[in-house]
Amino acid sequence: MSQHSLLQISPEQAESVDKQIQDNQKITDFEIREWPIEVLVNKFITGIETDEAEIFIPDYQREFIWSAKQQSRFIESIMIHLPVPYIFMADVGEGPRTGNVEVIDGSQRIRTLRDFLENKLTLEGLTKLPLANGFKFADFTKPRQSRFKRQTVRVIELTEKADEDARREMFDRLNSGGSKFEPMEVRRGTLDGPFLKLVIEPCAVSNLFATICPLGQGSVKRKEPYEFVLRFFAYADNYQEFTKEVAIFLSEYLEKQNQTADLDAYKNQQKEFNRVLKFVQEHFPNGFRRTAKHNSVPRIRFEAIAVGVALALRINPDLLPSNVTQWLDSAEFMKHTRSDASNSKPKVVNRIHFVRDNLLGRVVEYHVNTKKVEESANEDAPMESSTQEILRFDSLT
Repeated sequence: MSQHSLLQISPEQAESVDKQIQDNQKITDFEIREWPIEVLVNKFITGIETDEAEIFIPDYQREFIWSAKQQSRFIESIMIHLPVPYIFMADVGEGPRTGNVEVIDGSQRIRTLRDFLENKLTLEGLTKLPLANGFKFADFTKPRQSRFKRQTVRVIELTEKADEDARREMFDRLNSGGSKFEPMEVRRGTLDGPFLKLVIEPCAVSNLFATICPLGQGSVKRKEPYEFVLRFFAYADNYQEFTKEVAIFLSEYLEKQNQTADLDAYKNQQKEFNRVLKFVQEHFPNGFRRTAKHNSVPRIRFEAIAVGVALALRINPDLLPSNVTQWLDSAEFMKHTRSDASNSKPKVVNRIHFVRDNLLGRVVEYHVNTKKVEESANEDAPMESSTQEILRFDSLT
């Protein structure tokens, strides 16, 4: 007996499946484009300081992890016309970035092209063009520079019909075949314990938290509220000890807190989180959002505000700030929290201290290595993002 006869699929069920397929095909309509490198980079960097660039990298996959050698290999492939993977993007159909283009897969390649054109990348480890090792973009002949900038990169662009969940689904499938678990989902399975159950979970499902720090339905399904709350406690308690690997930092903190099982300490942590939420609700016009039009909050912005507020209130519990909007809307704060900001220790410290010290009305205490980090074009970046893009590129070139 066939499986079909056992299941007894009706014609109506088959028609329903057809409709479901058609509906999902509409969501993932796409166009194939050829972007000149110069145009692609210009659209990525113009407006980046204010987080208004036409092409932008979303919060869920912003880290830059390619080494100089990996970047050089990509540039070499373009120079000699070897095939490179498509870049996947999506036309944003709704929200404050309507009409802009979100990078779903290809952020390492776009950043590499930017660094190369801006002479921030010195080529190394080239095997096909060994004479170019040590070159920056400006060292090539003018004709070669012009040809490189005119060369095109193939892009698959999802149409505006693809909503945020569809874009995130595409990212997950490209990076893991659709089976990828978010770090917080993994932690809930492997690091379950009293701190997670008694502190993280109640805070994550708080109505006030959901109101002033809205996250999309897809983010909620992926347990992003839990991730946000864990980041708050980990950074608020231990941000000065942060290194470069966020996932490890958070997991180690969660494991340690689970082992303490100190109920009084847990209650105090919950009280502090709630105090921070109430303070933000009262003194920050849009909560954790950048503007009233934004329907989601990037992790980095949340961390900066939440932890900065917590530290300020520890110093002055009766704090009554008067100039929040002035510095909150400033170019300086945008620089600390824009969508391509990284999680190097100096940058973590700086964005937290920026909020803390502005609330307290004092000069911002920046990290001692701030200047060094800002001048470094290829600083060591955290390994929080998926490495699948590197693996795919290596296998294709």
